[in-house]
Amino acid sequence: MNRDNNAIYEHFHPEERTYVDRAIEWVERSAQHHELRRTDFLDPRQASILSSVAGREPGVQIRLDGGYEGAERCRALIAPEYRYLDDEPAGITVLAVHGGTGGHLELDHGDYMGAILGLGIKRGVIGDIHVHEEGCHCLVAEEIADFLNIHLRQVHRINVLTELLPLDQLKAADVKLEEMQFTVASLRLDGVASDVYRISRSKIIDPIRAGKCRVNWKTEENPSKTLKEGDIVSMKGLGRFKVLEIDGVTKKGRIRVKVGKFV
Repeated sequence: MNRDNNAIYEHFHPEERTYVDRAIEWVERSAQHHELRRTDFLDPRQASILSSVAGREPGVQIRLDGGYEGAERCRALIAPEYRYLDDEPAGITVLAVHGGTGGHLELDHGDYMGAILGLGIKRGVIGDIHVHEEGCHCLVAEEIADFLNIHLRQVHRINVLTELLPLDQLKAADVKLEEMQFTVASLRLDGVASDVYRISRSKIIDPIRAGKCRVNWKTEENPSKTLKEGDIVSMKGLGRFKVLEIDGVTKKGRIRVKVGKFV
């Protein structure tokens, strides 16, 4: 692969260049030194970048594995194209967290994530988190699993117990969406986000331009970007939503939109 990366950079946001460089290095080492590399958990955008970089190197293959079918965050296995990867372990373990004493408090995804990161753990070793009424199942990199099993003893002031389970005992949680329907003058990002988050358009523009918005896991700083069905939008501090359906135009020329806000 040509080390002049300018031709590659032009396809990505400037803030992604550091990660693009890492992906190029991983792919080159696999191609040149016949290495097998297992990455941290990647979000869908990072996985897409890695796939794009690997696609430029015919001697390399990748496999994405998040521990279960339909995983959002996945580890990537990068290897020479001649290596058989189907039976190669992805190094993923289920950390089961069970609520203990400490009073009744409904814990959510952010509570569990905050407790884990509070132990000094980096985000990359944590995969998807499935919250249940009795606790949660968290996909974690096997190299950090024992540490978490020993040290995670409290989540948002509630004492918890943990155990490690094999992947076939994962209890995946259904994704819950709060559906909303409204009409908009256009499918501009700022207009739709304004209705979803119930914030005026003038106030939603600033965080977008400040780089606090992502569309399909890619930083989006253009408030006028046009959204389409299937797009997933996240705004730092406000949560995320998915454009579920664009259902025609009203008599007054406004566009009917159905979105699902992740809860």
